[in-house]
Amino acid sequence: MSPIPPPLDDFLEAAFALVRKKAFAHLLYIGDLPLPAVTPAVKKKLTQAVTSEPQRAVANAQGVFAVAIPAYEGLSRQEKLKLALLAGVSAARFKEGETVLVIVGKRATSWPDTLMMVTIGRRQSENATDDLHFELPSDDRIPSQVLEGLIEQAVTIGIEGWEGHPIGTLFVVGDTSRVLERSKQLSMNPFQGYPESEKNLLNPMVRDALRSFAVLDGAFVIREDGVVLAAGRYLQFGDSDVKVSLGLGARHMAAAGISRESEAMAICVSQTSGAVRVFRKGEVVLQISPRSRRI
Repeated sequence: MSPIPPPLDDFLEAAFALVRKKAFAHLLYIGDLPLPAVTPAVKKKLTQAVTSEPQRAVANAQGVFAVAIPAYEGLSRQEKLKLALLAGVSAARFKEGETVLVIVGKRATSWPDTLMMVTIGRRQSENATDDLHFELPSDDRIPSQVLEGLIEQAVTIGIEGWEGHPIGTLFVVGDTSRVLERSKQLSMNPFQGYPESEKNLLNPMVRDALRSFAVLDGAFVIREDGVVLAAGRYLQFGDSDVKVSLGLGARHMAAAGISRESEAMAICVSQTSGAVRVFRKGEVVLQISPRSRRI
């Protein structure tokens, strides 16, 4: 364990004092090192975001509620925060309308050096500051575990690619009847003929398969409960009114178009930058951009 630097005591004391106030429902600590001198009152509000399931189990055994997020140092503090908030929402720890105090460091094995505040949910007014809010990219019909799993898978693809090469891909989840009606199969569907129990993305083996099949042209179509129905689908939509930011290509156009013309959500991985964008009703509702990639 790294030695505790002298200023850390004052930093943590200030954070602990703040989180004891009623305005803050949670203290979110993003890091693998155990926090020193955590009182029972603070521990009750504490959620720790660690970078592996074994570390999560250790934290839980110490009485700390913990979630696991991807172990990528190429993610900035802000991007790690988004993933940690998603994991907390998925675990039913964080709820819309709650305000979370956040402490995070440069690396998972660094002591926290940054204090942030964020409110879960949409802005209440146009004058509210975007940076102080985390808008849930969610749909009541799509379980948060499914959405979180897809976004984490997309981040992995964006950072690691496939066999040393950058790849882009597109996941479309929800409203599958309409999505299938508005798409066609480009090649053989690798998920056809398998029982549903063997093609649910909540299964780690299925997530590995998603990464390998991401090299196929076209989109994945995924049911609300996480069952992967197809890969390699060409999406068809009226593109006359579809607009995306300058520099984004056909894959992002397809994500915006299908999410606008259906109730589905689309998660797009950029082959060029590795950035992950979540589209709903034709608009980007979440973006995670790695600072560096492993390819």
